[in-house]
Amino acid sequence: MPRIDGARVVADLKRLAEFGRYKTGVHRPTYSPQDMQSRHWLADRLAAAGLTSEIDGVGSVIGRAAGSGPHLLLGSHIETQPHAGWLDGALGVIFGLEVARALGRNIDVAAWADEEGHFDNFVGSRSFVGMLSEANIDRARNRYDGTPLRDALQGAGLAGLPRARVDPARYRGYLEAHIEQGDELDTSGKRLGVVTSIVAIYQYRIRFHGVQNHAGTTRMAIRKDAGLALVRLAAAIDRRFPEVAGPRSVWTTGRIALEPGAPSIVPGAAEMLFQFRDADPARLAAMHRALEQLVADANTGPCKVELQTMSQSTPKVMDAAFQDALAAAAEARAPGNWVRMPSGAGHDAQVLAEKMPAGMLFVPSIGGISHHWSEDTREDDIVLGCQVLADAAAAILAS
Repeated sequence: MPRIDGARVVADLKRLAEFGRYKTGVHRPTYSPQDMQSRHWLADRLAAAGLTSEIDGVGSVIGRAAGSGPHLLLGSHIETQPHAGWLDGALGVIFGLEVARALGRNIDVAAWADEEGHFDNFVGSRSFVGMLSEANIDRARNRYDGTPLRDALQGAGLAGLPRARVDPARYRGYLEAHIEQGDELDTSGKRLGVVTSIVAIYQYRIRFHGVQNHAGTTRMAIRKDAGLALVRLAAAIDRRFPEVAGPRSVWTTGRIALEPGAPSIVPGAAEMLFQFRDADPARLAAMHRALEQLVADANTGPCKVELQTMSQSTPKVMDAAFQDALAAAAEARAPGNWVRMPSGAGHDAQVLAEKMPAGMLFVPSIGGISHHWSEDTREDDIVLGCQVLADAAAAILAS
């Protein structure tokens, strides 16, 4: 079996975390100077490992190995959420690099661009499998400051570079390692999770149109308060969704904005960004219908409410043979100390699964913390996860 260098894995992860260091985490938004510096560093590390590396026209870093016969593609992403953790995504990329070193053949490695959705979800992996059109790129804007994706690519030195495209005949499949980003492994004492499926994410923008007016002189009886309409809908969702949700369904109002947002003005407009997640298509459909009905009910009030569907991804079941290879490797290295589990977060693996078999491996997140600078994983769990991924990759290539 291949033997990974655990100290080297941890050292590479810590070096990568220096690009955009923030407290004990990282702030490395897609196409920022820190992000591009990290991509060039990674391309150099892939080349040093004997892979032919490139950064493509949307910023994905891809290292291709020599060797005849089918290859395995390993990877994740290296940009981060704002002021977030040092392992989210980066762990899977560095694991891929180390597995390529350990096996010495037939392992390609990728760091996909903008999995975190600063501009558009899964930009790099969608581009790679042919699901990102030029029109998609033209429309995409930075969700925080509105910068067009075309301008960001230009500023990052990527404009005009070709976009890499998958050759399905080259690959046996795709493997991605990741921190769990939840607390199931940590609280149960398990050290590894073999992912069975990845949830779909339905995202919405809900706009409320009222009448802006003076907060002191506008009588309550005649107000059309967009902020109040928003709060009432959010509360209605929280009452209704438990009745239609499944045991693993989650929903979140991630952003609320009032316009103009002044203490002495009745808000004339408001907006909420809302999402829910589940792996069951029937459950997702039921939650969507419930949301539509709640918005229709809200429209009987004094404010107009508009529901805009921003995106609806598709839940993906991970390849059964890949699950079994990961499970066998986990049992060999950590007997009885692993579990099969679904992923409550979206990952590039669900995009790659459109073109090839895909599998995922989780390592624990201490306290279940992720998308925060205090995110962390024990080093022995990091090393164990990388070794198990290498064992599974070797078994898949030999099958």
